[in-house]
Amino acid sequence: MSKAYLLLADGFLIEGKAIGKRGTSGGEICFNTGMTGYQEIYTDPSYYGQIIVNTTAHIGNYGTVPEEQESATPKISGLVVNEFSDEFSRKTAKESLQDYLDKHGVVGISDVDTRMLVRYIRSKGAMNALISSELTPEQMKVEIKKVPSMDGLELSSIVSTKSSYFVGNPNATFKIAALDVGIKTSILKNLADRDCYIKVYPAKTSFTEMEKWEPHGYFISNGPGDPSAMDYAIKTVQEILQADKPVFGICLGHQLLALACGLSTYKMHHGHRGLNHPVKNLISGLGEMTSQNHGFAVSETDIEKNPDVEVTHLHLNDNTIMGIRLKSKKAFSVQYHPEASPGPHDSRYLFDQFVDLVKQGSLVSMK
Repeated sequence: MSKAYLLLADGFLIEGKAIGKRGTSGGEICFNTGMTGYQEIYTDPSYYGQIIVNTTAHIGNYGTVPEEQESATPKISGLVVNEFSDEFSRKTAKESLQDYLDKHGVVGISDVDTRMLVRYIRSKGAMNALISSELTPEQMKVEIKKVPSMDGLELSSIVSTKSSYFVGNPNATFKIAALDVGIKTSILKNLADRDCYIKVYPAKTSFTEMEKWEPHGYFISNGPGDPSAMDYAIKTVQEILQADKPVFGICLGHQLLALACGLSTYKMHHGHRGLNHPVKNLISGLGEMTSQNHGFAVSETDIEKNPDVEVTHLHLNDNTIMGIRLKSKKAFSVQYHPEASPGPHDSRYLFDQFVDLVKQGSLVSMK
């Protein structure tokens, strides 16, 4: 393997070995604590514009398979790992992670002390970084200044589908319009498994356009970037609420629902990313282990500004808002990922709750 460098925006430089495609790539650096599921992480559109640090020591050891994609291609800007494996043991794997990354143009670096790096990011906060196997450290100091800040950056329209498409059984009981601001395949599978036929719309589709299909409910997806920079999507969610349609939002969809209700969002110090985040359901009193991936959160102090908004879930590590619902509407959202693949699956009941809301709305419309 050839030499590669990782340069952080504050000047911190790490030397390692090049993996994936040889080249240069920049983005916001963040870490994911998941012990498995690296392919699902890399193909999650919410990671668009970000360099991922895997905290798991061994990456690549089980290869890649098409069934574990959350979108058609990797969306990460770069990859940082400790020990990287060109070989894989899983018999169902189609190709090595090295071949997969190289084919899709993902630049990476291995042989990095990721435990040290994660502690550094936790202390200093998320920041821009640059990986290169072709530039000198001095050249990298010039290039890193060209990487845009994630704060105020609108990315959903880049990763969203360019034209609408259908998922599920056309004869299913319920029709769900999904606004794709960076949707994951596992979300669509969970809806389809619950007797829903889904039409997925591009990010900037208007409510009027989606309503022509006469859906029974609306889903607002996860996605990348700063939610406060998405005026078009905030307006769409407001119109869905005004029409009193059932609506469910996940991650970015949760933030957009909050913004549509007059609340604000803020950029977190280093965000939540992993498969082991504890959340308390304030309605049931039960705890859930959850999968999370976000660098923005809904303002805790703004909840009092809208008495119609009720907090339903809290993160047990830092008390950040993990879920809300509207008292006067058939609308709710969560910051984490109930569709989590490979897991955990503690929160999949939320899809059942959404379908129950849709059922209630359908009964009202038929009267």
